[in-house]
Amino acid sequence: MIRSMFTAISSLNLHQKYLDVVSNNLANANTTGYKSSRVLFQDQFAQMMSPGAAPSATTGGINPTQIGLGVGMGFVSPDFTQGTLQSTGRNLDLSIEGDGFFIYGQDAGRRYSREGSMGLDAEGFLVNAASGMRAQGWAASTTGTVDTNAPVDDIQVDSTKSLARATGNVLLGGNLSASTDGGGTTTVSIAVYDSLGALQNAAVRFTRGGVAGAPTNVWTWQVMDTSVTPAVAGTGTGTVTFDASGQISAATPPAVTTPATIPGSAGSTSPIPVTFDFNGMTQLTAVTTATITSQDGLAAGSVTDVYVSPANGQVSLVYSNGLTELLGQLALARFTNPNGLVKSQDTTFVAGLNSGEPEIGAASSGGRGSIAAGHLEASNVDMAQEFTNMILAQRGFQASSRVITTSDEILQELVNLKR
Repeated sequence: MIRSMFTAISSLNLHQKYLDVVSNNLANANTTGYKSSRVLFQDQFAQMMSPGAAPSATTGGINPTQIGLGVGMGFVSPDFTQGTLQSTGRNLDLSIEGDGFFIYGQDAGRRYSREGSMGLDAEGFLVNAASGMRAQGWAASTTGTVDTNAPVDDIQVDSTKSLARATGNVLLGGNLSASTDGGGTTTVSIAVYDSLGALQNAAVRFTRGGVAGAPTNVWTWQVMDTSVTPAVAGTGTGTVTFDASGQISAATPPAVTTPATIPGSAGSTSPIPVTFDFNGMTQLTAVTTATITSQDGLAAGSVTDVYVSPANGQVSLVYSNGLTELLGQLALARFTNPNGLVKSQDTTFVAGLNSGEPEIGAASSGGRGSIAAGHLEASNVDMAQEFTNMILAQRGFQASSRVITTSDEILQELVNLKR
């Protein structure tokens, strides 16, 4: 009877811990990136009443007789099943589809988490918006590449930057009048951007081949430097040939190795190397309407957004002129045994003795999941299951307390035998 009380007490203690775990799961049902915990019960060692006996030539064997001494805690471990991805519409809200953890902090303070609500602090570091811990990844080189084999570090964003793009290609269109005599000219004004984003003016002069009264379908073009008056011929010349239908037959644009002499502003790359495309031009009897239709240069633009690419987690600056600049790439960590991680505050984990070393690398590689931008991973707590577990914990506690009550009544009867 005394033994039954101690057995019941072990059950009471364990079911109280079970209820503690259920309570914590339900408390975090709406915690972003939270992983629910589960409890495993194990019976404790049993007292041997009789060891039993092996069969003999004349008798059968006897089974051992044992009485259990209660229940114990097997383990409490997190469940790393994928939580629901919830769309937020905010690009710096990140989640992981598949295995892996975001990395926050460095060295002894390093934490791992499935919670990816990011933001920028006052110094431009990419941090977890809730805890302020700095996200880890790799910075891009000056050539715009990322070495994912290098050690991870903080990612810093300079939101005060400006970026321009020099013109490299110019597309001309419109009509060169077929009524133009041989030797006649048409000048088309163009504007291009230098490497500093300053607009530079120039012109392309078209001269029809042949002589007056006997023109040909070949036009010679020449880049003109309009930065001086009168305009002078610059470097860059070629021919444009039309067929009998007035459509482009052949064109000889200048090679980039012999750039047009279009001076740039002080401190910029000058002259500006420009390739011309005349495929949009015609030679018809209509009036001359030749003009520049597009060019790929851009004026200086300021930072308008920080963009994280889906899947690979590359971090880029977006400028007001439409340009993007790669800054770096977020790193993910993967563990051989994630159940060996130790829970810390702010929905994070630290490496444990049995978790293995973190395998750090890029998303969508080495078994690591992909990054979903604009989404957060919801808690994976199953409320229906947790309420069921609550009932089981309550009934287990109730049954064990009833055992203690019954044992007490039997002891009371034993005491009353003397009366």
